[in-house]
Amino acid sequence: MYERRTRGHVPPRTTYDATVQGQPRVRPYQAGDAAAVVPMLYDSSGGMYDRYAGSRRLAERTLSRALEGGESTASPDVIWVAELDGEVVGAMAAMRFREWTPRAHAFLRTTLRSIPPWRWPGALWVYRAGGRAGAEPPPASLYVDSLATVERFRRRGVASALLDFAERRARELRLVAVALDTWVDNEPACALYARAGFVEVGRSPGRGGMPGGVLLVKDLS
Repeated sequence: MYERRTRGHVPPRTTYDATVQGQPRVRPYQAGDAAAVVPMLYDSSGGMYDRYAGSRRLAERTLSRALEGGESTASPDVIWVAELDGEVVGAMAAMRFREWTPRAHAFLRTTLRSIPPWRWPGALWVYRAGGRAGAEPPPASLYVDSLATVERFRRRGVASALLDFAERRARELRLVAVALDTWVDNEPACALYARAGFVEVGRSPGRGGMPGGVLLVKDLS
């Protein structure tokens, strides 16, 4: 939920079918995926959505609203899912980085309608506290805003398949890098991204009891 459009040519949303049996299949989000995707997007925030909305119930309601449409950081047009044996087991939100700020603003406008008005000051504080305070990704990069896997399917290549797809998508869009952020204390995620070829390029300080962030970039040039 860190804060950040020119359209140009956008290749059609594609599906990546793994060629090895038993490997994840990555495809665009469909309306029937919401029940599986909402909890994964919630889990991907490391507790930020609870701070934003006030409870898991309200947080999941805000995400469900975002998935209904619009052009936000959690709208259907930027969500891809990973399937294993026909079950949705992973989800990723990814977009051109230059789209990120207007999409983050759209997320705020959309989701505040799902939160009681007395929660709005706290939600706005979390939104601003989660804003970028350090290095920024390359402007011509694909930014992965969220990445999550169902817990019982971890270590089965789901996250790696989504990251591979992000790289393929970035190349389709003629972008020069894939970028993402994670919390500085999320050691498993940092290790996963390092294995996938991402390099740390900057950090942002912790604020309000939240850990600092780490910006990681994979150069595709």
